[in-house]
Amino acid sequence: MTKFLQEILEQPITLRNTLDFYTSGEGEDKLRRALDLFQSNQDTNIILTGMGSSYFAPYAVSCFLSKFGINAPVYNASELLHYQTSLLKKNTLLVLISQSGESYEIVQLLDAIPDGCKTIAITNEISSTLGSGSDLVLPCKAGKEEMTSTKTFVATILVALILGWHLVDAFHQTKVDQLRKMINDFEIFLSSSSQWIDATMTFLDTFKFIEFIGRGPAFPAAQQSALMVKEVNRMASESLLGGEFRHGPIEMVRDGFICVVFAPVGKTHPQSQAITGDIIKFGGKVLQITDSIERYNDPNVHTIKLPGIDEFLFSIPAIVPIQLIVNALAVKNNIDPGHFVHGAKVTKIE
Repeated sequence: MTKFLQEILEQPITLRNTLDFYTSGEGEDKLRRALDLFQSNQDTNIILTGMGSSYFAPYAVSCFLSKFGINAPVYNASELLHYQTSLLKKNTLLVLISQSGESYEIVQLLDAIPDGCKTIAITNEISSTLGSGSDLVLPCKAGKEEMTSTKTFVATILVALILGWHLVDAFHQTKVDQLRKMINDFEIFLSSSSQWIDATMTFLDTFKFIEFIGRGPAFPAAQQSALMVKEVNRMASESLLGGEFRHGPIEMVRDGFICVVFAPVGKTHPQSQAITGDIIKFGGKVLQITDSIERYNDPNVHTIKLPGIDEFLFSIPAIVPIQLIVNALAVKNNIDPGHFVHGAKVTKIE
């Protein structure tokens, strides 16, 4: 078993530990303090920022908070540092996300924050530079992670959503019960991977480039998938918002084109289904990851069915098939998945 696969298999306990923490005394106290920071100014603006996986993960909560009229955009930490620092004002609640708490851009941002700008850290390492330099730390309970982000990615999505739910008074027992069911379903799905991974790898066959398409809260899964293929398999990949695909990239579709469409049941499910239909019409192949019972009766579509889930949580289980595909592809090509050749787990230079 690769170390990367071992960390993939640790994800259910990571999610349980994280949820248990935020439904206990210390975690509940941290959520109350987060709400106090948010409510300390009636005009509070939220900005979420990170790099890599930590940049992708909070997009789901940004979509969720927008439903309530709360402006909570996600900015790449490097761009925020160099070009958008003026957005950080005294009424800003800045949520900085970093697995290690030592990423170069995040550490530099801490020095650029003006007086009156409140900060919340989401990190694995509470004693890191980020943890010690923030007004409040919301820990991920992923433990040590040595390889490409897996368990930290899903834990970060969960922590960010728990924060968002708490800010709008939606983190109640019904939500907790829903999350426990999601984690149980996640564990069962992960443990049953032998039932679908071989057929999926056969469908994918060999490829030199793969596209990942998602919308809304499914987009983090698309972004993280493309990153893993590049980082682990050292192959070309791209992630696109579903709405962008028709604005030019669809011209890539022809025989040999392959993509993954993340298609949760939700607001844009019909659009995701339509994209799948057009890709196969133009000669491409689609691996569809969905919790819908709908099926395409076409040899150029292979579907991985997830348990039904809240659309905003979809990226958590949806990333599992790609993690396992990435691991299997690395093993096939004699690559040690998660072993960095040119970079490092923690990026400390820009």
